[in-house]
Amino acid sequence: MNDKRQLTMKDIARELGVSVATVSRALSDSPSISRERRQSIQQFAREHNYFPNVIAEQLRHSRRNPSRAIGVIVPELVHYYFSSILDGIEAEASARGYQIMVAKSNESYDREVQICEAMLKNKVCGIIVSQAKDTERYDHFEHLVAAGVPLVFYDRICPALNASRVVVDDYMGTLNAVSYLIATGCKRIAFYGAPMNMEIAKNRYNGYRDALYKHGLSLDDALVRICDNRADAERITPAMMRMEQRPDAFFAVNDETAIGILSVVKRLGYVVPDEVSICGFTNGFRATVCDPMLTTVEQRGAQVGKEAADILIGLVEGTLDADHAEKRIVKTRLVVRGTTRHP
Repeated sequence: MNDKRQLTMKDIARELGVSVATVSRALSDSPSISRERRQSIQQFAREHNYFPNVIAEQLRHSRRNPSRAIGVIVPELVHYYFSSILDGIEAEASARGYQIMVAKSNESYDREVQICEAMLKNKVCGIIVSQAKDTERYDHFEHLVAAGVPLVFYDRICPALNASRVVVDDYMGTLNAVSYLIATGCKRIAFYGAPMNMEIAKNRYNGYRDALYKHGLSLDDALVRICDNRADAERITPAMMRMEQRPDAFFAVNDETAIGILSVVKRLGYVVPDEVSICGFTNGFRATVCDPMLTTVEQRGAQVGKEAADILIGLVEGTLDADHAEKRIVKTRLVVRGTTRHP
């Protein structure tokens, strides 16, 4: 161990073969860690002249006088799915005596970092977060873990951390939806997905690809686009429909994108679903106000939020093991409406 710099909790964790979260809880004398382990970690810290930083001292004080505020970071609020998740988090938190502090990252890594720092200063008891689209570095999340702050991801998880998370079954939801399109006679199914740096995007793409292979169809890269909003869908869909072998169906990563596709296809004179089928992924209220109404995969956002809050509170109160990453999957279901044919 390098004696020229101050010992950190990461150093202690590495030397003792435990997680940083375990070290943090042991040093704050948390009952969620066994007495024997607390004592061994505390003794090691004393013997190696460990001095906590100011943030850690503040957090230990907050554990003795626990905060009842949960920090929640959302990428955006205009998206129905995120607002429904927020409803689920708030309902579960309120029922168990907690309040939520909500901040919006606006899909920005820099903003996400600022929010995490602000929530640390405000001594939230834990943070529930869905990472921003352009987040590709995770130092701010690692800092929260090192400081002993319980962290739960929802929807968009951080693959670099073995942290607790709640996700919907993106892979099976997509596989089932694309399989349904194939069962109705569709053979050239376009895929509009999110940026592939996110696990959610990879899972949905894999579900799309595997559905094609499962039913004996080939994967055509010309039918795959990174497109996850209505404006981009309206911009790129006309060219897709001018292809010599145009798509006879579209699977979109969310309902907003699907509705953008629908508006273009109708404007170009195609009949939905007789000539072109369209499937979204969310089942927000807009899915029932378009014409025809949208076939979509229901994500059950309120349940995702409820599960995320339940995990976070369990970590805060010590009823869940801080060293175990709780991983929960909320099942999806396909809601068939007017933008797809029947088998």
